[in-house]
Amino acid sequence: MSEIVVGLLGLLTVIGIVITLFKTKTMPSIAFIAFPMALAVILVLGGYYSLGNVASLIKSGFGATAPTAALFVFSVMYFGIMTDAGMFDVIIGALMKLIKNNVMGICILTCIISIVGHLDGGGASTFLIVVPALLPVYKKLHMKPTVLLRITVASMGVMNLLPYAGPTLRAATVVGIESSALYKEILPIQIVGIICAFGVAILSGLLEQKRIAGLDLSAVDTAETESEQAEAKKKNELARPKLFWFNLLLTVCIIALLIYGIFPDYVPFMIGTAIALLVNYTPIKQQKEVFRSHSGPALMMCSTLMAAGVLMGIFVQTVSLGGGLQIPSVMTCLSDVIRNILPAFLQRHIAIVIGILSVPLALCFDTDSYFYGVLPVMIGIGNNFGVDPVGIAVAMVVCRNCATFISPMVPATLLGVGLADVDIKDHVKSSFLWIWAISVICLIISIFIGRIPF
Repeated sequence: MSEIVVGLLGLLTVIGIVITLFKTKTMPSIAFIAFPMALAVILVLGGYYSLGNVASLIKSGFGATAPTAALFVFSVMYFGIMTDAGMFDVIIGALMKLIKNNVMGICILTCIISIVGHLDGGGASTFLIVVPALLPVYKKLHMKPTVLLRITVASMGVMNLLPYAGPTLRAATVVGIESSALYKEILPIQIVGIICAFGVAILSGLLEQKRIAGLDLSAVDTAETESEQAEAKKKNELARPKLFWFNLLLTVCIIALLIYGIFPDYVPFMIGTAIALLVNYTPIKQQKEVFRSHSGPALMMCSTLMAAGVLMGIFVQTVSLGGGLQIPSVMTCLSDVIRNILPAFLQRHIAIVIGILSVPLALCFDTDSYFYGVLPVMIGIGNNFGVDPVGIAVAMVVCRNCATFISPMVPATLLGVGLADVDIKDHVKSSFLWIWAISVICLIISIFIGRIPF
Protein backbone atom coordinates (compact mmCIF):
# COMPACT_ATOMS: atom_id res chain seq x y z
CA MET A 1 0.00 0.00 0.00
CA SER A 2 1.48 3.35 -1.09
CA GLU A 3 1.94 6.31 1.22
CA ILE A 4 -0.41 8.38 -0.95
CA VAL A 5 -3.20 5.85 -0.39
CA VAL A 6 -2.46 5.86 3.34
CA GLY A 7 -2.68 9.67 3.39
CA LEU A 8 -6.00 9.65 1.51
CA LEU A 9 -7.40 7.02 3.88
CA GLY A 10 -6.29 9.18 6.80
CA LEU A 11 -8.07 12.19 5.30
CA LEU A 12 -11.28 10.18 4.82
CA THR A 13 -11.05 8.97 8.41
CA VAL A 14 -10.70 12.50 9.75
CA ILE A 15 -13.66 13.65 7.63
CA GLY A 16 -15.69 10.73 8.97
CA ILE A 17 -14.87 11.62 12.58
CA VAL A 18 -15.70 15.31 12.09
CA ILE A 19 -19.03 14.57 10.36
CA THR A 20 -19.99 12.03 13.02
CA LEU A 21 -19.24 14.46 15.84
CA PHE A 22 -21.07 17.34 14.16
CA LYS A 23 -24.18 15.27 13.51
CA THR A 24 -24.10 13.77 17.02
CA LYS A 25 -24.31 10.22 15.69
CA THR A 26 -22.36 8.86 18.65
CA MET A 27 -20.22 9.93 21.61
CA PRO A 28 -16.73 11.30 20.85
CA SER A 29 -15.10 8.38 22.67
CA ILE A 30 -16.78 5.89 20.33
CA ALA A 31 -15.84 7.88 17.22
CA PHE A 32 -12.22 8.19 18.39
CA ILE A 33 -12.02 4.40 18.71
CA ALA A 34 -14.15 3.13 15.82
CA PHE A 35 -12.77 5.19 12.94
CA PRO A 36 -9.03 4.80 13.73
CA MET A 37 -9.47 1.08 14.37
CA ALA A 38 -11.26 0.69 11.03
CA LEU A 39 -8.35 2.51 9.41
CA ALA A 40 -5.89 0.25 11.24
CA VAL A 41 -7.65 -2.88 9.94
CA ILE A 42 -7.43 -1.56 6.37
CA LEU A 43 -3.73 -0.71 6.80
CA VAL A 44 -3.00 -4.18 8.21
CA LEU A 45 -4.89 -5.88 5.38
CA GLY A 46 -3.04 -3.67 2.90
CA GLY A 47 0.31 -4.67 4.35
CA TYR A 48 1.30 -1.20 5.53
CA TYR A 49 1.28 -2.17 9.22
CA SER A 50 1.40 -5.46 11.09
CA LEU A 51 -0.82 -6.20 14.07
CA GLY A 52 2.23 -5.73 16.27
CA ASN A 53 2.79 -2.28 14.76
CA VAL A 54 -0.80 -1.29 15.51
CA ALA A 55 -0.48 -2.50 19.09
CA SER A 56 2.70 -0.45 19.65
CA LEU A 57 1.08 2.62 18.07
CA ILE A 58 -1.93 2.44 20.38
CA LYS A 59 0.35 1.96 23.36
CA SER A 60 2.33 5.06 22.36
CA GLY A 61 -0.89 7.02 21.88
CA PHE A 62 -2.06 6.08 25.36
CA GLY A 63 1.25 7.31 26.72
CA ALA A 64 0.57 10.70 25.12
CA THR A 65 -2.98 11.16 26.47
CA ALA A 66 -2.86 9.29 29.81
CA PRO A 67 -1.43 12.27 31.76
CA THR A 68 -4.24 14.51 30.49
CA ALA A 69 -6.81 11.86 31.43
CA ALA A 70 -5.39 11.69 34.97
CA LEU A 71 -5.34 15.48 35.12
CA PHE A 72 -8.97 15.65 34.10
CA VAL A 73 -10.19 13.06 36.62
CA PHE A 74 -8.53 14.67 39.63
CA SER A 75 -9.18 18.26 38.54
CA VAL A 76 -12.90 17.50 38.15
CA MET A 77 -12.92 15.83 41.54
CA TYR A 78 -11.05 18.72 43.17
CA PHE A 79 -13.16 21.53 41.73
CA GLY A 80 -16.28 19.49 42.47
CA ILE A 81 -15.26 19.30 46.12
CA MET A 82 -14.57 23.06 46.17
CA THR A 83 -18.00 23.69 44.67
CA ASP A 84 -19.70 21.51 47.28
CA ALA A 85 -17.73 23.23 50.06
CA GLY A 86 -19.03 26.61 48.81
CA MET A 87 -15.72 28.25 47.89
CA PHE A 88 -16.99 29.38 44.49
CA ASP A 89 -20.22 30.75 45.98
CA VAL A 90 -18.19 33.32 47.91
CA ILE A 91 -16.06 34.20 44.85
CA ILE A 92 -19.13 34.46 42.62
CA GLY A 93 -20.84 36.72 45.13
CA ALA A 94 -17.81 39.06 45.12
CA LEU A 95 -17.67 39.07 41.30
CA MET A 96 -21.37 39.80 41.02
CA LYS A 97 -20.99 42.78 43.38
CA LEU A 98 -18.05 44.04 41.33
CA ILE A 99 -19.60 43.59 37.89
CA LYS A 100 -23.26 43.92 38.91
CA ASN A 101 -24.81 41.50 36.42
CA ASN A 102 -22.93 43.16 33.55
CA VAL A 103 -22.74 40.64 30.72
CA MET A 104 -20.20 42.72 28.82
CA GLY A 105 -18.06 43.01 31.94
CA ILE A 106 -18.04 39.23 32.40
CA CYS A 107 -16.96 38.70 28.78
CA ILE A 108 -14.09 41.17 29.06
CA LEU A 109 -13.10 39.71 32.44
CA THR A 110 -13.01 36.25 30.82
CA CYS A 111 -10.61 37.56 28.16
CA ILE A 112 -8.33 39.20 30.72
CA ILE A 113 -8.19 36.13 32.98
CA SER A 114 -7.52 33.86 29.99
CA ILE A 115 -4.67 36.06 28.74
CA VAL A 116 -3.04 36.28 32.17
CA GLY A 117 -3.71 32.62 32.93
CA HIS A 118 -2.02 31.53 29.70
CA LEU A 119 1.26 33.31 30.42
CA ASP A 120 2.65 29.90 31.39
CA GLY A 121 1.83 28.57 27.91
CA GLY A 122 -0.15 25.62 29.28
CA GLY A 123 -3.55 24.99 27.74
CA ALA A 124 -4.77 22.58 30.40
CA SER A 125 -3.77 24.85 33.29
CA THR A 126 -5.52 27.85 31.69
CA PHE A 127 -8.77 25.94 31.26
CA LEU A 128 -8.51 24.81 34.87
CA ILE A 129 -8.07 28.39 36.06
CA VAL A 130 -10.76 30.01 33.90
CA VAL A 131 -13.64 27.57 33.40
CA PRO A 132 -14.40 26.37 36.97
CA ALA A 133 -14.20 29.95 38.30
CA LEU A 134 -16.37 31.63 35.66
CA LEU A 135 -18.83 28.92 34.58
CA PRO A 136 -21.09 29.46 37.63
CA VAL A 137 -21.16 33.20 36.86
CA TYR A 138 -22.17 32.52 33.25
CA LYS A 139 -24.97 30.25 34.44
CA LYS A 140 -26.10 32.82 36.97
CA LEU A 141 -26.45 35.44 34.22
CA HIS A 142 -28.06 32.93 31.78
CA MET A 143 -25.05 33.15 29.44
CA LYS A 144 -24.06 30.24 27.23
CA PRO A 145 -21.05 28.12 28.28
CA THR A 146 -20.03 28.03 24.60
CA VAL A 147 -19.45 31.79 24.81
CA LEU A 148 -17.15 31.25 27.79
CA LEU A 149 -15.17 28.72 25.78
CA ARG A 150 -15.11 30.91 22.66
CA ILE A 151 -13.61 33.90 24.47
CA THR A 152 -11.22 31.68 26.40
CA VAL A 153 -9.83 29.84 23.36
CA ALA A 154 -9.56 33.06 21.33
CA SER A 155 -7.44 34.58 24.11
CA MET A 156 -5.40 31.42 24.66
CA GLY A 157 -4.72 31.03 20.95
CA VAL A 158 -3.02 34.40 20.55
CA MET A 159 -1.15 34.04 23.85
CA ASN A 160 0.16 30.65 22.74
CA LEU A 161 2.62 32.50 20.47
CA LEU A 162 5.02 33.17 23.35
CA PRO A 163 8.64 32.09 22.72
CA TYR A 164 8.45 29.32 25.33
CA ALA A 165 5.07 28.01 24.12
CA GLY A 166 5.03 24.65 22.36
CA PRO A 167 4.15 25.73 18.78
CA THR A 168 6.78 28.49 18.62
CA LEU A 169 9.44 26.16 20.04
CA ARG A 170 8.53 23.41 17.57
CA ALA A 171 8.53 25.74 14.55
CA ALA A 172 11.84 27.33 15.56
CA THR A 173 13.38 23.86 15.92
CA VAL A 174 12.26 22.84 12.42
CA VAL A 175 13.51 26.09 10.84
CA GLY A 176 16.77 25.91 12.79
CA ILE A 177 16.65 29.24 14.64
CA GLU A 178 16.22 30.32 18.25
CA SER A 179 12.61 30.60 19.42
CA SER A 180 13.34 34.16 20.59
CA ALA A 181 14.35 35.09 17.04
CA LEU A 182 11.12 33.66 15.66
CA TYR A 183 9.14 35.44 18.37
CA LYS A 184 10.58 38.81 17.31
CA GLU A 185 8.91 38.24 13.95
CA ILE A 186 5.65 37.22 15.63
CA LEU A 187 5.38 39.84 18.40
CA PRO A 188 3.64 42.61 16.38
CA ILE A 189 1.13 40.08 15.10
CA GLN A 190 0.49 38.82 18.63
CA ILE A 191 -0.45 42.34 19.69
CA VAL A 192 -2.98 42.44 16.85
CA GLY A 193 -4.26 39.02 17.94
CA ILE A 194 -4.77 40.20 21.53
CA ILE A 195 -6.79 43.16 20.24
CA CYS A 196 -8.85 40.70 18.17
CA ALA A 197 -9.43 38.55 21.27
CA PHE A 198 -10.87 41.56 23.10
CA GLY A 199 -12.95 42.23 19.99
CA VAL A 200 -14.37 38.71 20.21
CA ALA A 201 -15.17 39.28 23.90
CA ILE A 202 -16.95 42.60 23.19
CA LEU A 203 -18.94 41.29 20.21
CA SER A 204 -19.86 38.12 22.11
CA GLY A 205 -21.00 40.27 25.01
CA LEU A 206 -23.21 42.37 22.74
CA LEU A 207 -24.76 39.26 21.19
CA GLU A 208 -25.35 37.69 24.60
CA GLN A 209 -26.96 40.87 25.91
CA LYS A 210 -29.33 40.87 22.95
CA ARG A 211 -30.13 37.16 23.36
CA ILE A 212 -30.70 37.40 27.11
CA ALA A 213 -32.92 40.47 26.65
CA GLY A 214 -35.24 38.29 24.54
CA LEU A 215 -35.54 35.56 27.17
CA ASP A 216 -38.49 35.18 29.49
CA LEU A 217 -36.28 35.18 32.56
CA SER A 218 -39.18 34.79 34.96
CA ALA A 219 -40.05 31.44 33.37
CA VAL A 220 -36.38 30.45 33.22
CA ASP A 221 -35.78 31.42 36.84
CA THR A 222 -38.94 29.55 37.93
CA ALA A 223 -37.76 26.39 36.15
CA GLU A 224 -34.30 26.76 37.63
CA THR A 225 -35.74 27.40 41.09
CA GLU A 226 -37.77 24.20 40.93
CA SER A 227 -34.75 22.16 39.88
CA GLU A 228 -32.43 23.86 42.36
CA GLN A 229 -34.70 23.44 45.36
CA ALA A 230 -34.05 19.71 45.36
CA GLU A 231 -30.31 20.38 45.61
CA ALA A 232 -30.44 23.27 48.07
CA LYS A 233 -30.65 21.06 51.15
CA LYS A 234 -27.79 18.90 49.95
CA LYS A 235 -25.65 21.97 49.24
CA ASN A 236 -26.28 23.33 52.70
CA GLU A 237 -25.21 20.04 54.24
CA LEU A 238 -21.98 19.97 52.25
CA ALA A 239 -21.12 23.68 52.50
CA ARG A 240 -18.06 24.53 54.61
CA PRO A 241 -18.09 28.36 54.89
CA LYS A 242 -15.70 28.33 57.85
CA LEU A 243 -13.08 26.61 55.68
CA PHE A 244 -13.28 29.18 52.84
CA TRP A 245 -9.83 30.67 53.42
CA PHE A 246 -8.23 27.26 53.82
CA ASN A 247 -9.84 26.04 50.58
CA LEU A 248 -8.84 29.22 48.75
CA LEU A 249 -5.24 28.95 49.94
CA LEU A 250 -5.16 25.28 48.95
CA THR A 251 -6.46 26.18 45.47
CA VAL A 252 -3.87 28.94 45.05
CA CYS A 253 -1.11 26.51 46.05
CA ILE A 254 -2.32 23.94 43.53
CA ILE A 255 -2.43 26.49 40.71
CA ALA A 256 1.04 27.75 41.72
CA LEU A 257 2.42 24.20 41.54
CA LEU A 258 0.69 23.77 38.21
CA ILE A 259 2.29 26.90 36.77
CA TYR A 260 5.69 26.26 38.34
CA GLY A 261 5.80 22.89 36.61
CA ILE A 262 7.94 20.99 39.10
CA PHE A 263 5.45 18.07 39.02
CA PRO A 264 3.39 16.59 36.21
CA ASP A 265 0.13 18.57 35.89
CA TYR A 266 -2.03 15.88 37.47
CA VAL A 267 0.04 15.51 40.67
CA PRO A 268 -1.03 18.81 42.32
CA PHE A 269 -4.69 17.88 41.81
CA MET A 270 -4.18 14.38 43.18
CA ILE A 271 -2.64 15.86 46.33
CA GLY A 272 -5.26 18.61 46.49
CA THR A 273 -8.16 16.17 46.15
CA ALA A 274 -6.83 14.05 49.00
CA ILE A 275 -6.30 17.07 51.29
CA ALA A 276 -9.65 18.66 50.38
CA LEU A 277 -11.59 15.48 51.15
CA LEU A 278 -9.79 14.85 54.43
CA VAL A 279 -10.19 18.40 55.71
CA ASN A 280 -13.69 19.25 54.45
CA TYR A 281 -15.40 15.89 54.89
CA THR A 282 -14.10 13.86 57.79
CA PRO A 283 -16.68 11.02 57.93
CA ILE A 284 -15.79 8.42 55.31
CA LYS A 285 -19.47 8.14 54.41
CA GLN A 286 -19.49 11.80 53.35
CA GLN A 287 -16.23 11.39 51.47
CA LYS A 288 -17.72 8.53 49.47
CA GLU A 289 -20.88 10.54 48.78
CA VAL A 290 -18.94 13.54 47.46
CA PHE A 291 -16.56 11.37 45.46
CA ARG A 292 -19.43 9.41 43.92
CA SER A 293 -21.36 12.54 42.97
CA HIS A 294 -18.52 13.77 40.74
CA SER A 295 -17.29 10.43 39.38
CA GLY A 296 -19.79 10.32 36.49
CA PRO A 297 -18.53 13.39 34.56
CA ALA A 298 -14.92 12.48 35.37
CA LEU A 299 -15.34 8.95 34.00
CA MET A 300 -17.15 10.16 30.88
CA MET A 301 -14.38 12.60 29.93
CA CYS A 302 -11.62 10.22 30.96
CA SER A 303 -13.01 7.64 28.54
CA THR A 304 -12.95 10.26 25.78
CA LEU A 305 -9.32 11.09 26.46
CA MET A 306 -8.37 7.40 26.56
CA ALA A 307 -10.16 6.91 23.25
CA ALA A 308 -8.22 9.90 21.91
CA GLY A 309 -5.11 7.88 22.74
CA VAL A 310 -6.18 5.32 20.12
CA LEU A 311 -6.71 8.14 17.61
CA MET A 312 -3.38 9.81 18.39
CA GLY A 313 -1.51 6.51 18.29
CA ILE A 314 -2.75 5.29 14.92
CA PHE A 315 -2.62 8.72 13.28
CA VAL A 316 0.39 10.46 14.77
CA GLN A 317 2.83 7.94 16.22
CA THR A 318 5.61 6.49 14.07
CA VAL A 319 6.74 2.86 13.90
CA SER A 320 10.49 2.48 14.34
CA LEU A 321 12.15 -0.36 12.44
CA GLY A 322 15.57 0.08 14.03
CA GLY A 323 18.74 1.43 12.49
CA GLY A 324 17.13 4.83 12.08
CA LEU A 325 14.43 3.48 9.75
CA GLN A 326 10.77 4.32 10.30
CA ILE A 327 7.38 3.68 8.75
CA PRO A 328 5.86 7.12 8.03
CA SER A 329 2.84 7.88 10.18
CA VAL A 330 -0.61 8.43 8.71
CA MET A 331 -0.26 12.16 9.39
CA THR A 332 3.08 12.28 7.57
CA CYS A 333 1.47 10.60 4.58
CA LEU A 334 -1.44 13.04 4.75
CA SER A 335 0.92 16.03 4.71
CA ASP A 336 2.59 14.58 1.61
CA VAL A 337 -0.83 14.32 -0.06
CA ILE A 338 -1.40 18.00 0.63
CA ARG A 339 1.91 18.80 -1.05
CA ASN A 340 1.09 16.68 -4.10
CA ILE A 341 -2.36 18.11 -4.73
CA LEU A 342 -1.36 21.79 -4.49
CA PRO A 343 -1.13 23.38 -7.97
CA ALA A 344 2.19 25.01 -8.86
CA PHE A 345 0.76 28.55 -8.89
CA LEU A 346 -0.41 28.07 -5.29
CA GLN A 347 2.91 26.56 -4.26
CA ARG A 348 4.57 29.87 -5.15
CA HIS A 349 2.45 31.47 -2.41
CA ILE A 350 2.64 28.54 -0.02
CA ALA A 351 2.92 30.72 3.10
CA ILE A 352 -0.38 32.47 2.32
CA VAL A 353 -2.11 29.23 1.30
CA ILE A 354 -1.13 27.41 4.48
CA GLY A 355 -2.06 30.49 6.51
CA ILE A 356 -5.59 30.56 5.08
CA LEU A 357 -6.04 26.81 5.54
CA SER A 358 -4.46 26.61 9.01
CA VAL A 359 -7.71 26.75 10.98
CA PRO A 360 -9.48 23.95 9.01
CA LEU A 361 -6.27 21.89 9.08
CA ALA A 362 -6.08 22.33 12.86
CA LEU A 363 -9.14 20.08 13.13
CA CYS A 364 -7.15 17.29 11.42
CA PHE A 365 -3.63 17.64 12.85
CA ASP A 366 -2.35 17.69 16.38
CA THR A 367 0.41 20.16 17.27
CA ASP A 368 3.34 17.76 16.85
CA SER A 369 2.24 16.35 13.50
CA TYR A 370 1.42 19.83 12.21
CA PHE A 371 4.80 21.37 12.96
CA TYR A 372 7.03 18.31 12.65
CA GLY A 373 5.10 16.77 9.76
CA VAL A 374 3.46 19.52 7.69
CA LEU A 375 5.91 22.40 8.27
CA PRO A 376 8.96 20.62 6.76
CA VAL A 377 6.84 19.71 3.71
CA MET A 378 5.72 23.33 3.29
CA ILE A 379 9.31 24.58 3.66
CA GLY A 380 10.40 22.08 1.01
CA ILE A 381 7.74 23.40 -1.38
CA GLY A 382 8.76 26.99 -0.63
CA ASN A 383 12.43 26.24 -1.28
CA ASN A 384 11.58 25.39 -4.89
CA PHE A 385 10.41 28.98 -5.36
CA GLY A 386 12.86 30.78 -3.06
CA VAL A 387 10.35 31.39 -0.26
CA ASP A 388 11.91 32.26 3.12
CA PRO A 389 11.37 29.35 5.57
CA VAL A 390 10.92 31.83 8.44
CA GLY A 391 7.97 33.42 6.61
CA ILE A 392 6.33 30.01 6.24
CA ALA A 393 6.97 29.26 9.92
CA VAL A 394 5.40 32.59 10.93
CA ALA A 395 2.31 31.83 8.82
CA MET A 396 1.91 28.37 10.29
CA VAL A 397 2.54 29.38 13.91
CA VAL A 398 0.38 32.51 13.93
CA CYS A 399 -2.56 31.29 11.86
CA ARG A 400 -2.75 27.79 13.27
CA ASN A 401 -2.24 28.80 16.89
CA CYS A 402 -5.54 30.67 16.87
CA ALA A 403 -7.30 27.33 16.35
CA THR A 404 -5.26 25.17 18.74
CA PHE A 405 -7.97 24.92 21.36
CA ILE A 406 -10.90 24.15 19.08
CA SER A 407 -9.15 21.09 17.66
CA PRO A 408 -10.38 17.70 18.93
CA MET A 409 -6.86 16.45 18.20
CA VAL A 410 -5.53 18.55 21.12
CA PRO A 411 -6.17 16.86 24.51
CA ALA A 412 -6.48 20.22 26.30
CA THR A 413 -9.50 21.01 24.12
CA LEU A 414 -11.27 17.90 25.41
CA LEU A 415 -10.41 18.97 28.95
CA GLY A 416 -11.90 22.42 28.37
CA VAL A 417 -15.20 21.21 26.90
CA GLY A 418 -15.47 18.63 29.66
CA LEU A 419 -15.04 21.23 32.39
CA ALA A 420 -17.67 23.44 30.72
CA ASP A 421 -20.00 20.46 30.11
CA VAL A 422 -20.22 21.32 26.40
CA ASP A 423 -20.21 18.90 23.45
CA ILE A 424 -17.13 19.23 21.27
CA LYS A 425 -19.31 19.83 18.21
CA ASP A 426 -21.09 22.72 19.91
CA HIS A 427 -17.74 24.23 20.89
CA VAL A 428 -16.41 23.99 17.33
CA LYS A 429 -19.65 25.35 15.82
CA SER A 430 -19.68 28.26 18.25
CA SER A 431 -16.01 29.19 17.85
CA PHE A 432 -14.83 28.09 14.40
CA LEU A 433 -15.75 31.15 12.29
CA TRP A 434 -14.68 33.58 15.03
CA ILE A 435 -11.29 31.91 15.32
CA TRP A 436 -10.85 31.71 11.55
CA ALA A 437 -11.61 35.44 11.32
CA ILE A 438 -8.85 36.19 13.86
CA SER A 439 -6.48 33.95 11.92
CA VAL A 440 -7.19 35.70 8.61
CA ILE A 441 -6.85 39.16 10.17
CA CYS A 442 -3.46 38.17 11.62
CA LEU A 443 -2.45 36.77 8.22
CA ILE A 444 -3.37 40.01 6.43
CA ILE A 445 -1.47 42.11 8.98
CA SER A 446 1.53 39.77 8.68
CA ILE A 447 1.60 40.26 4.92
CA PHE A 448 1.12 44.02 5.25
CA ILE A 449 4.10 44.44 7.64
CA GLY A 450 6.28 42.05 5.62
CA ARG A 451 6.46 39.13 8.03
CA ILE A 452 4.92 36.72 5.51
CA PRO A 453 6.09 36.81 1.87
CA PHE A 454 3.41 37.56 -0.72
